[in-house]
Amino acid sequence: MLDLMAIILTKNEARHIAACIRSVSWADQVLLSDSFSDDGTVEIARALGADVLQTPFENFAAQRNLSLEEARRRGARWVFFIDADERATPELAAEIRQAIQNTEVVGWWVPRYNYIMGHRMRGGGWYPDAQLRLMRPERARYDPTRHVHEIVLLDGAEGTLREHLIHYNYDTLRQFRAKQSRYLLFEARVLHERGIRAKPWSPLSMPAREFWRRYVQLQGYRDGWVGLLLCALMSWYTFQTYRLLRRLQHADRTAPPM
Repeated sequence: MLDLMAIILTKNEARHIAACIRSVSWADQVLLSDSFSDDGTVEIARALGADVLQTPFENFAAQRNLSLEEARRRGARWVFFIDADERATPELAAEIRQAIQNTEVVGWWVPRYNYIMGHRMRGGGWYPDAQLRLMRPERARYDPTRHVHEIVLLDGAEGTLREHLIHYNYDTLRQFRAKQSRYLLFEARVLHERGIRAKPWSPLSMPAREFWRRYVQLQGYRDGWVGLLLCALMSWYTFQTYRLLRRLQHADRTAPPM
């Protein structure tokens, strides 16, 4: 039986994968849950001793649930999810090794430092940024209705670690904008499926609320001009999301009856 399996979800992560795998080399096994990368990710991982499971990508929640099933099949007692652009520090490794000896807790939140454009974020929703990543595979699953920003459903007690994951999520503003733009329609569809209805004024009121939440309530101002810029951009993407949600609602109203 494996005490601890580290799992990395990948799709063309050749740039990051070697450093990520090395940062979890203390795990008993490293498994790539790969969506048919074609940039050398798989070859690099195998050369570093990682196992590779390749499955078509449906959504993040489904991919993580498939990974949990594989961990259960292999007899892993604990699973630690880490993204390719994240790094586990030696201090976090030592704390995780201690935490998995706890027989009462079935899932652990891990705080995370986010680096955006070389700046370690201090507020705005990017810090503190705890992620539920360490879990007993037989006592955890991901909510299948949350395709992005996944939510873990735990059967048991949870705890929070002290040491941090390091997340190198956006090197440039262009990367930040490209990723947020890719999520727009997806986010609007999630809201639509959850039955959230946008009022005529929502594309204006919700962005204002989002800016206030991130910049003031979540202290985005602590990050200076970077915080101001990112909070403003998140407000803009909220505007775009609710504009798309209004279009989806209009399509429902004008669709011919079945």
